[in-house]
Amino acid sequence: MTAFHPRAVLIVSAACFVTLMVVVLLSGVFAADIAVREALLAAASPGVVAAMRVVNHAGDWRVLLPGMLLLYVVFPRARRRWWVWAGLMVVAPLAEGTLKEIVGRARPEGPAMGFPSGHATAAAAYFGAVAYLAGSLRPPAICFAVRALALAVVALVAVARVVLRAHWPSDTLAGIALGLALAAAAALIAAAPEGVKKSA
Repeated sequence: MTAFHPRAVLIVSAACFVTLMVVVLLSGVFAADIAVREALLAAASPGVVAAMRVVNHAGDWRVLLPGMLLLYVVFPRARRRWWVWAGLMVVAPLAEGTLKEIVGRARPEGPAMGFPSGHATAAAAYFGAVAYLAGSLRPPAICFAVRALALAVVALVAVARVVLRAHWPSDTLAGIALGLALAAAAALIAAAPEGVKKSA
């Protein structure tokens, strides 16, 4: 079974997010952002754009919040600490919205703030939780497949946000880093042993 270490994910993801934020604060839009965006837009045929519109829903809070019910149905350990995973899906958009105001970088088209991407943050938080909880699935091949699919969806949502002209690539990378960091923090909280009850 593939290993999933929440503490390592938290450290790496948080470091990536902070690095991206510092670069954006110092440089604004940088050359790599422009080059990657132009390459993705050039490769986006009408069929690809149509597919990306569908993929985009996997990062929509209106889809993911009800999707929390699926986690509780599929994963018994999600039900044991249900409030942790529900809290993740509340904290993630609050953190993303606050950071948008702090960084203050506009989207490539339009004046709205774009760093970090809300769709990428939401997808990474939700599917990061799925990847962690999948550790209980048997046989190991099922666990591997679910985790691979979860990470693929996160990556596709990030690409979709660029192809649909909503974000710079670094907006989506920052959203992934933020969402995974929050999912890893939730996993650490959920895995913590419950307090020992005092004997009467």
